[in-house]
Amino acid sequence: MSLSTGIVGLPNVGKSTLFNALTRGSVPASSYPFCTIEPNMAIVTVPDPRLRRLETLLQPADCINTAIQITDIAGLVRGASRGEGRGNRFLADVRDTDALLHVVRCFADDSVSHVETDLNPLRDADTVVSELLLADLEVTERNLPNLDKVVRSDPRSQRQVELVALEAAHAALTQGITIREAGLGREQLESLRGYAFLTEKPMLLVANVDESAALTGGPWIDGLRQRHGASGVVVISAQIEAEIAQLEATERTAFLAEMGLGESGVDSLVQSAYKLLDLITFYTLANDKLQGWQLPRGSTAAAAAGRIHSDMESGFIRAEVATADDLEAVGGHLSKLRESGRLRAEGRDYAIDEGDVVTFLFKS
Repeated sequence: MSLSTGIVGLPNVGKSTLFNALTRGSVPASSYPFCTIEPNMAIVTVPDPRLRRLETLLQPADCINTAIQITDIAGLVRGASRGEGRGNRFLADVRDTDALLHVVRCFADDSVSHVETDLNPLRDADTVVSELLLADLEVTERNLPNLDKVVRSDPRSQRQVELVALEAAHAALTQGITIREAGLGREQLESLRGYAFLTEKPMLLVANVDESAALTGGPWIDGLRQRHGASGVVVISAQIEAEIAQLEATERTAFLAEMGLGESGVDSLVQSAYKLLDLITFYTLANDKLQGWQLPRGSTAAAAAGRIHSDMESGFIRAEVATADDLEAVGGHLSKLRESGRLRAEGRDYAIDEGDVVTFLFKS
């Protein structure tokens, strides 16, 4: 199942335009607030140059990329944590995602209304983060008293870690610190999983600029990067990307070259979303089909086999593993990999690496 990345932001920042560019679709995108009411969803192929090179080398009958789910969520407004706008429905839609692309309007256009009347990307970004933070704070305040009673009534309660983690989360949120920045350990975060905190989700800020700033980013980008980190902000012109998405492949290449862009912003953004979800890609070649598979980073070979079919995980014997680079270096000949010792036999606990090419041996 593909993990889901939600597109969030204030109304009229270009979320639906970006969704259309990502999916080459045509959901409504208008100049008035709340054009999107129910979330739109689509499965988006993840660009993979390495897979394309392997396809050219191995010439399989079929070649399949990995994919992620993109969800276009209705615009949030100030007060959403208290039910303003679509309020609770918006927050529920956000909870259903695994990571967030937070679109911030960095373009001026008198024909497109702004919910705050003037353009201020720093303020707008803070508004969305604050509403998510306030919603999480309400969850901690609602649950802490009951959890405290449960643990106090049973000194041996297995929920003690959860209580300590929830108290730490509450303390951070009251100081305006998100869950993902609160310094909680892995065990603590795992104990809080059931609360589905919004500010625990990884988030990437997408600065939506006009065409003239597609290369430079415009005047607001430095401030956003100072506030959210250079790696936490990507620049894209959703309108340009939506237009590019309607072109044929050869026309897209020519258009990008004319604009001075090495690749489309959409391709770069999808790859960023994939990294945001902390996924890696491994490959299989079986029955003349080359396929990329997504897997959470750190997953074992047995879990990777289960990603393909549960019978392969339960009957796992071993995995024969080579790197895609090594396979390319020998012209795609597995026999040469085996002769050179670069085709390895790994057990069920082997941690699959990015770019591994794997053959699973299992008993049915």
